[in-house]
Amino acid sequence: MTSGYLWLKAIHLVFVASWFAALFYLPRIFVNLATVPADSHAERERLLLMGRKLYRFGNLLMLIGLALGLWLWLGWGAGRFAGTGWLHAKLLLVVGAIGYQHVCRAHLRRFERLENTRTHRWFRVFNEVTVLLFAAIVILAVVKPF
Repeated sequence: MTSGYLWLKAIHLVFVASWFAALFYLPRIFVNLATVPADSHAERERLLLMGRKLYRFGNLLMLIGLALGLWLWLGWGAGRFAGTGWLHAKLLLVVGAIGYQHVCRAHLRRFERLENTRTHRWFRVFNEVTVLLFAAIVILAVVKPF
């Protein structure tokens, strides 16, 4: 492996980990939003602002991470793993993480329209999905178990 490949891979991992940090925290904001009293407009607006900014920042991190991953795959020959099961599983989980990001946006919109019907407990469980996704993606990428 060349030095350039390793640098690109490291930068890719930094952006993916940063994207997931946003995905770890955004549902925590939802937990807090779900517990805000109806008459606490300032707190609700502050949390919504935080959620909007974090979602946008997470989207940027996601796009850069995906672009770097595509560059690794197409430009540096990482595509040679295309016939291996671990890569298919990893890519499927990445698609799941992208979907999770979009589901978070849908929840944020519901909070903005005062239409949320989920409890703070539901969002606590929802928040754990990202931990499982991240762990599985890292294990597949590093260990390459199959």
